[in-house]
Order: sequence, then structure tokens, then C-alpha cells
Amino acid sequence: MAKGLKKAKPKDISRRRKKKVSVLTQEGIGYVDWKDINLLRRFMSDRAKIRARQVTGNNQQQQKEIARAIKNAREMALLPYNNRITTQRSATRMRDDNRVEGPAPQPTAPPPGMRGATDMDDELEAPEIGDDALVAEAPVVEETAPEAGDEQSVDAMPDDEETAS
Repeated sequence: MAKGLKKAKPKDISRRRKKKVSVLTQEGIGYVDWKDINLLRRFMSDRAKIRARQVTGNNQQQQKEIARAIKNAREMALLPYNNRITTQRSATRMRDDNRVEGPAPQPTAPPPGMRGATDMDDELEAPEIGDDALVAEAPVVEETAPEAGDEQSVDAMPDDEETAS
């Protein structure tokens, strides 16, 4: 006979799995409350999916109660509808042999599209100044309210005297 050919062995059909016992039955829980998040999380996967009856060992009635309670808890925002599982990529995939290790290069000038816009803005904002067009700006004076110890009172302001006559 050839070395590669092997005769298949018949599977042992007589050996069966032991039926799982439900957590609800073990702990004697008669009513599944949608507010009991710790219990409901035991019937959810790490991606927030409801586990199947074969996995949890629930009977049909218990599974319906668990599913209804989980759905109510999701509506009340006590449980998530889904959980994202993020995995980090391995270092071998991220490594590029052509790269030189060190800090990333910094740009020395703005991109070509941005360079034209900033030059135009500077030209528009800068007024042309001739010999006869010099304008001196007046200093800005902030007005403050008179304090209690001031010589003038609020009633005897100089502007009020001019408008009263």
C-alpha cells in the first residue's frame, strides 16, 4: 500500500456532549429583570451579541426572556448594541524597509495652492501710502465710570451742562 493513503476510522457516535445547564436554573432565578446588567452580560458575547441557546444552555422560554430583557436594556442605554474590537497590527506589517528611522520631515514652505492665497491677502490688506495720503491714527481712549471719591459727580458731567443750556 502507498504511504499517503490511510483508512478512515469510523467516528464514535455513541459519545455525546453533556447538555449545558442554564445559569438561570443553577442560580434559581425565576424572573429576568432588564435592569440586572450583570446577569444579562453573561448571556452576551464580547461583541455584544446575544449568545445562542446551545452556548448558554437556556431552554426556549428562558432564551426568549433573556432576549427581551437584553433588548429592553439596550433601549434604555444600559447595554450597548455592539462593541468594536480593535486589534493592533503587527510590527512586521507596518515596517517599511525603505524608511529611514528618525523624526518625520517638516515642511519648509506652505503648499503651492496656499502660497498664492496668502500673497493675495497681503496685497489686499496693505494700503498704498503716498506723500499726501499719510493719516495719523488717533489714540483710543477708554472711558471709565467715575468712582465714589472723584471730584465730579455723575449729575455734573461737562456734556450735560452743554446740552442743558
